[in-house]
Amino acid sequence: MRFLATKLQTENVPVADIRPEAVDEKNDAETGAAPREHIDSDSDSDAISVTAQAGVQKAEAAAKVWTRSHLIAAYVLIWCIAFIDTMQQGMTTALTPYVTSSFLQHGLTAATMVMSSLIGGIFKLPLAKILDIWGRPQGFAIMVIFCTIGLIMMAACQNVQTYAAAQVFYWVGYNGMTYTIGIFVADTSALKNRAFMFAYVSSPYIATVWVGGPLATAFLNGPGYKWGFGAFAIITPAITFPLFALFYFNYLKAKEMGMLPQRGDSGRTVLQSIKHYLVEFDAFGILLICGGFALILLPFSLYSYQADRWRSPMIICMFIFGGLLLIAFIIWEKFFAPVTFIPFELLMDRTVFGACILAGNIFISFYIWDSYFPSFIQVVNNLNITQASYIFNIYSIGSCFWSLIVGVCVRWSGRFKWIALYFGVPITILGVGLMIEFRQPDVNIGYIIMCQIFIAFGGGALVITEQMAVMAATSHQYVAVVLAVEGMFASVGGAIGSSVAAAIWTGVFPKKLAEYLPPESQPELANIYGQLPVQLSYPVGSPTRIAINKAYGEAQKTMIIVATVIQIISIVSVVVWRDIKVKDYKQVKGRVI
Repeated sequence: MRFLATKLQTENVPVADIRPEAVDEKNDAETGAAPREHIDSDSDSDAISVTAQAGVQKAEAAAKVWTRSHLIAAYVLIWCIAFIDTMQQGMTTALTPYVTSSFLQHGLTAATMVMSSLIGGIFKLPLAKILDIWGRPQGFAIMVIFCTIGLIMMAACQNVQTYAAAQVFYWVGYNGMTYTIGIFVADTSALKNRAFMFAYVSSPYIATVWVGGPLATAFLNGPGYKWGFGAFAIITPAITFPLFALFYFNYLKAKEMGMLPQRGDSGRTVLQSIKHYLVEFDAFGILLICGGFALILLPFSLYSYQADRWRSPMIICMFIFGGLLLIAFIIWEKFFAPVTFIPFELLMDRTVFGACILAGNIFISFYIWDSYFPSFIQVVNNLNITQASYIFNIYSIGSCFWSLIVGVCVRWSGRFKWIALYFGVPITILGVGLMIEFRQPDVNIGYIIMCQIFIAFGGGALVITEQMAVMAATSHQYVAVVLAVEGMFASVGGAIGSSVAAAIWTGVFPKKLAEYLPPESQPELANIYGQLPVQLSYPVGSPTRIAINKAYGEAQKTMIIVATVIQIISIVSVVVWRDIKVKDYKQVKGRVI
């Protein structure tokens, strides 16, 4: 890519406009090597890449001045941040049904996740450009601010709309923080060890899975759920500041040592800079795609609140205008956008595209069967919130534990495709499919636990291998953007899954409640449907509780059948990957693990 060197000397060259050289896939398949067009042109030297954007150059320069003690300290701090964040996330997941129920809107549990998942994932692409143009520390600090604002809003919310808006801020910040930390890991680890290091960053889930439920119970039975969010609004910036300081210290150290290429003053005024970055981050494209997806997905969870349901003028208009916005986004990106939002050139690589489709698909399936799972095990299996959190979080603890083993396997074998194709996808399909039979009333909860373990091991394998696939298929300077694209597909998949789950729930659960409830409980239909505490208030074994359980079972069966069928796409998306050998592939420079 030497011919691009002069173009990339300025910071305003978008990653998405850079097209890699052609691939000789036949030779790649025969040798098992990484694609040749994705190997840095100066990877044999340890010099700062002159073909990289400013943020990548800063990261490479910082890696060259890291001391061993600073690198170790950074990974310790990352683990501590992940521990606090995952503990807070577990608490939030356990509390969300009670938050929506407090506003008499338990049915909107999944809907609150639609916009937050959607925007949280799509924002990763502008964030990738922030990291590549301005730098890793700056992007990390911005995400901490977003996360803190979201927590403050959740602590102060007075209605479900404010809570949903707070979730958007929180998930943009939370996803952005974890994404930025992931980019730091990619900057400071050899490709053959990266699967294990990514698993290391996720390992706090193994411990925090036991904390989220009791913590939620303590706040719910004590000062209230709002105090839980408020406490973490203080803890989050406090725990993240030391890592930011360490990032920035080493960046300044590299700058003082003259290791960064000199860049001239842009000469832009403030207004010109605002216009420049609005174009650089394709702000208009972001508005089009976010608005389009939101208007198409939200009706799935809102239609049951309209008198005419699917025939409601509001629902019809949302579908029409959402479709028009997505069409406008495609036209804008194809013909008019000065800087494209999605790096279509990178997506042309079949390994990158297949990994992104896999990311989206497993999140669609996951959120379909997972959205009302905490409520199900509390109502149908009669577990308290702490016990329910243990079952609900088997996926987190199992997938994070298994991903460590997957990391070792990738380091040992030097390859990752076989893990996804022969283990991850089949065992995930098995676990989800078995839930059709076992997630029903009067079924021993041990079978549900078994299914959760299968899905956890499959998920741990798939998440790590899909990330390895997108990173191995490109060079260091494109790692941030391909991980952002992969994360965007996952988040859009999560939003689609949440929407489908909400549509099934609002279409099946209240209908079955009306069918099964005894006559004396029919006047309470709306309260039973809208509030989890009301559902739990009926004694186990009473006719009303049995009716509620049966309605849950009918809704869950429909959800899981859909989630299982969708998994077929996962098979195809893994088959198209190249079988890339990462063992001897040098991708990053400086002091790395």
